[in-house]
Amino acid sequence: MYLALSLAPWMLMYALSTMAMNHRSSFAANPIVWEKESEQIYGGTFPPGAASRVVAEQILIDLGMEGAFNVAGPSPDGRLTIMRQDLVTPRRIVFSAASGQLVVERQAFRTNVFLERFHRRRGYQQPYALDDIWAFTVDLVILAMVFWVASGLWMWWEMRVTRAWGALFAIVGAGLFAFFLLTI
Repeated sequence: MYLALSLAPWMLMYALSTMAMNHRSSFAANPIVWEKESEQIYGGTFPPGAASRVVAEQILIDLGMEGAFNVAGPSPDGRLTIMRQDLVTPRRIVFSAASGQLVVERQAFRTNVFLERFHRRRGYQQPYALDDIWAFTVDLVILAMVFWVASGLWMWWEMRVTRAWGALFAIVGAGLFAFFLLTI
């Protein structure tokens, strides 16, 4: 019971985020909007041939925005696009090496996109403790679900009165799962 209570927010988040993903077409008319937060000339310098990830990390440090990120580029025109991951307010930072121009945009809040970000959040790939703690907690949720399934099967088997109904529902569930697995 206490394990279930402590993991309830994750279960609720996965339920709501999966619902948002299943009904994505209901939100299609509401595209992702980026709002300009700042624009400046960046004075940082980098050694010739510096890796994109190293450049992006230094830019984020200089902006005071350290944390999990992805980087794309440089593009053919020399722009580097940094996606600063954040559950509530992700940011896109575009750096043009030729002009030194740095544009920071934040993603406007949308409930369905927010929920999907929660669902897709990963932690062990980034070198940040909070991301690792998040990933570890998700691992706990997975272990709890496996435990709940196993304990449910054990309780069903121990209660002789429910064996017939339990077997019927287990067969129907396994059949539906196999049907979807083979047809989708």
